[in-house]
Amino acid sequence: MKLGLSGRLTEATIRSPLTPLFLLTAVAVGLLALLTIPREEEPQISVPMVDIRVSADGLKAPDAVELVTKPLETIVKGIDGVEHVYSQTVDDRVMVTVRFLVGTNVDDAILRIHEKIRANLDRLPVGIPEPLIIGRGINDVAMVVLTLSPNRRRRHDGPTRICMNLAESCRLSWSRQTTLA
Repeated sequence: MKLGLSGRLTEATIRSPLTPLFLLTAVAVGLLALLTIPREEEPQISVPMVDIRVSADGLKAPDAVELVTKPLETIVKGIDGVEHVYSQTVDDRVMVTVRFLVGTNVDDAILRIHEKIRANLDRLPVGIPEPLIIGRGINDVAMVVLTLSPNRRRRHDGPTRICMNLAESCRLSWSRQTTLA
């Protein structure tokens, strides 16, 4: 049987006396890299995010997109260090989230957003209150989200009541915790 290119390469690799040497060299270099490259169990990575919340009372979502969301997105995209801009618009509310490049100082990011928005407030419609700017970091991402949802059609049956009581009990006990959001 005639071997193709991969067959000939495989046969040469198997028969070569250098193959074990290459294998041992690769293992040795891997161990050396493992021992010499510094690593942390929990590295401190700075990925600042800034939420910009705007109350747009009386505006339906399509109108709020055109009048508030798009101008805000344009304003913040012009800031140095911005990596991504996300937005969510619903009736009466707009939220724009700005994610900066890894390593950007959180306080600098918030300050740049404040300055840029204040300098461009005239681009927002009259009657819209000043946006609320909230800084976020990697530690503000939820690790666990728990949702308890009763069956809405059967509001007064046993399992629904148990679910509602459990939800209220969890809410009360967790509201006392300072490390939970």
